[in-house]
Amino acid sequence: MSQKNRRLIIACGALAREIQQVIKLNGWTGTDVQCLPASLHNRPENIPPRVRDKIEAQAPHYRQIFVAYADCGTGGLLDSVLAEKGVERLEGAHCYQFYAGSSVFDQVQAAEPGTFYLTDFLVRHFDRLVIKELGLDRHPHLRDTYFGNYSRLLYLSQENSAELAQQARQAADRLGLRYEQLSTGFGKLAVQIRRFVDSRPARDLG
Repeated sequence: MSQKNRRLIIACGALAREIQQVIKLNGWTGTDVQCLPASLHNRPENIPPRVRDKIEAQAPHYRQIFVAYADCGTGGLLDSVLAEKGVERLEGAHCYQFYAGSSVFDQVQAAEPGTFYLTDFLVRHFDRLVIKELGLDRHPHLRDTYFGNYSRLLYLSQENSAELAQQARQAADRLGLRYEQLSTGFGKLAVQIRRFVDSRPARDLG
C-alpha cells in the first residue's frame, strides 16, 4: 500500500530504540522507521548496497526518505549512494560523534586515543556483538590482541539507567579497561531527525 503522504527513516538497527523514542517523545506523526541489521557494522562495505536496495524498494511508496546512518566505516561509499539517490543521512563519522557532539567527541578522543566506546545498544548486546563476535568466549587469550592498545572504556549513555551502567562497568572489567561514563542523552540525533521531519522534500522520490 502506498504511503505517499508519509516519510520514511531507514535506520541502522543499533539506533532503532532511540529513534522510536525520539519520535514518540516529540509526537511526530507521518514518519515510519524501517531498520537494517546492526550486524552490518561488522562488514561496513555491505552497508551502502543494502541502503541502496532499501531506498529503491521504498522510494515509490514514500514522499521523502532519510537515512539514519553516519558514515559508519564505509569510507564515503555510503555518501556516494545517497548523492545518487538524493537522500540525506545523519551527520558525522559514527554514532559516537553525533551522540556526544563533534566538539566533545574530538576532545575526548584527543585526550585518550586508546578509548573503546559503548552506547546503550552496545551495552545491551555486548556479549553477542563483542565477546562472541570476536571469539573471546572461545579464546579469551585473544583479549590482549584486540584490546592491548586500549586503556579505557567510555560508556556514552543515552538513558539514565543504573542497570546499564553496571553492565557497562562489567564489560570494562572483562576487557581489562578503565571505566568511565559520559551521559549524552540523544545528543544531536533528535536535532537531526527534527530537521528531516520539518523539511520539505527536495524532489519526488517516486
